[in-house]
Amino acid sequence: MGNPATGPAAEQAESGPRQRGATIAQVAAQAGVSITTAWKVANGRSDVSLGTRRKVQAALIDQGYRPRSRNPRRTRLIEFVVHELESAWVLELVKGVQQAARANRAALVFSELEGRVTPLDSWLTDVLERHPLAVVSAFSVPPEEHRKSLAAAGVPLVAIDPVTELADRTPSVSVANWNGGLAATRHLLALGHRRIGMISGPPDILCGRARLDGYRAALDSAQVPVDPELIRHGDFLVGGGLREARALLALERPPTAVFVGNDIQALGVYEAAREAGLRIPADLSVVGFDDLPLTPWMGPALTTIRQPLSDMGAAALTMALNIANGEPPPHSEQIFPAELVVRASTAPPA
Repeated sequence: MGNPATGPAAEQAESGPRQRGATIAQVAAQAGVSITTAWKVANGRSDVSLGTRRKVQAALIDQGYRPRSRNPRRTRLIEFVVHELESAWVLELVKGVQQAARANRAALVFSELEGRVTPLDSWLTDVLERHPLAVVSAFSVPPEEHRKSLAAAGVPLVAIDPVTELADRTPSVSVANWNGGLAATRHLLALGHRRIGMISGPPDILCGRARLDGYRAALDSAQVPVDPELIRHGDFLVGGGLREARALLALERPPTAVFVGNDIQALGVYEAAREAGLRIPADLSVVGFDDLPLTPWMGPALTTIRQPLSDMGAAALTMALNIANGEPPPHSEQIFPAELVVRASTAPPA
């Protein structure tokens, strides 16, 4: 026998104005579905077709409906969504996420998107069936329909370094990417470089665009013209760094320094320099971004921009749990500072 204080019948029986918004019956009437179906969607049940779920979600949002109480089946699971697990960047985030989860006696469930930055509809169905406390998404953002479904089910979402602007102000944790790009380029300018190449990430990725904008701003403030042929878009992978660095070094007037959008691509730049018979930093200075554990061991040790990935992961999970406990953060976005770490890969131009 079900709990008499919960379920569609109990919510239908409510009378008078609700402090939390409309009744489930009003939501069902607007969506043109049964009260049971509306209740299932409102409480995170996955056994509703996608089309029906979208209609009910729209009614839930329009009516300002909130479930009477938190789902009694909610587990102490945190859904951690990543674009891929074979990433040194993700592994640093995992350290912080796991530490915070352990401190809060929560467990992690990993969802790998196999390189995609947007989950499939099947992912949403699986998540709703697991009834997690919250979802933390790293370098990947569920589409708007998924975000609405999670909100309707009372499952908060926090994004780490979201790949795109989020119009619905989904809470997020990131680093000061623009400031990092500015600091990296200013460091090279201070050394005397004027032909500074930039290997960014994909043009549709938010953090890559911000780092590129910081690069441009540094050149503008130093009254150094921005040369479009010195700007290349990589893929944040070693191969992309190698490909784009080869193209830069093949120019009639190649750069004397390169700012690379992440440390992994910097590995490709090192290989391109070796192929061209160039020495780092005597012939080519290189600055990366991330400060992954491998960077002090590169030959030579890489000058880079540090983002505190472990701290960012811990902050995102803590934020998600606080929201799940009814304690929304004072600001929807938490931005960590970006710090220049000078090592052996930069020097004045020859």
